[in-house]
Amino acid sequence: MSTPDKQADLEVRMAALGIEEEDLHESFILGSGSGGQKINKTNSCVFLKHIPSGLQVKCQESRSREANRQLARELLCDAFEGIKRDKATAQKQAIEKNRRRNRQRSRRSKQRSVAEKRQLSEKKAMRKSPTGDD
Repeated sequence: MSTPDKQADLEVRMAALGIEEEDLHESFILGSGSGGQKINKTNSCVFLKHIPSGLQVKCQESRSREANRQLARELLCDAFEGIKRDKATAQKQAIEKNRRRNRQRSRRSKQRSVAEKRQLSEKKAMRKSPTGDD
C-alpha cells in the first residue's frame, strides 16, 4: 500500500521531472504469468503511457491495483531520469571530444610529425629519375 508521504514524494518527483497527471494515459489490464486464477481474473496490471513522449510502462509487481499504480509511476520517473542522464552524458562527451579535437599538439608530437614528413620527402626524392649532369 502507498502511504501519504510516499505519494507526496512521488508527486514532488514527478513535478521535478515535468510529468503531469493530465499527460498520462492509464489503463488497467489483465495480468499475465504465474499466479493462477487470481491474476487471470483481476485487472490489477497497470499500463501507463506518457502521451507527449510516448514512453510506456507496464507494472504488475503486486496483487494490489493501487500499489501497481504507484510502482508504475515510479518506473516512469526512473525512465525519465535515465533519459535525462543519457542526454547529459552524451552532451558532456561531445564537449570533451571537441575539446580534445581542438587541443594543441605537444612540441614532441610536432617534432615527430615533422621528422616523419622529412623522411617521406627524402624517400620520394629518391624516386626521381637521375639527371645526366656528368
